[in-house]
Amino acid sequence: MRTKRNILAFVAAVVCCLVLISRYTSEPIQGSQKTYEIEPQITNLQYRTDAARAIDAYERIMERYMSQTERNLLSLGTDIRDVTKKMDSIDDKLAQLCQRIARIEKALGIEKSDPKLAPEGQAAEGKSSPAVKKVPQPKSALQRLPSDGSPDDKSKKLKKD
Repeated sequence: MRTKRNILAFVAAVVCCLVLISRYTSEPIQGSQKTYEIEPQITNLQYRTDAARAIDAYERIMERYMSQTERNLLSLGTDIRDVTKKMDSIDDKLAQLCQRIARIEKALGIEKSDPKLAPEGQAAEGKSSPAVKKVPQPKSALQRLPSDGSPDDKSKKLKKD
């Protein structure tokens, strides 16, 4: 029995040793290590030159200018779109008026006259209008000068005119 007790004491000692070894290997003696992340909040003032500040200011101004130009171009595009719609509606109305006038002329038996071919001041029949008088075109200063360009001839010519 003594041997059984010795074996039992030996097994108990081995088990205790294994428990202690497993406990120390899974956890350090001084406890678990903790990880800390430190973010410094100390600002380091940077020395900037006047040229660097001027370049930054210029970049900000250019960004503003570009965004303003983009907005203006978009509004201009919408304005042009609106004007185009209005012009199309005016064109449609003019086409309807031309058709209506053509029907009226046909119903009344009026001959069509092409305003592009008739000279100004004349009716479609070729008669001149009595209210329109032809006004002679004034001569330019170069046409009034005599051929030799002398001042005496020039003053005589101007008196005749």
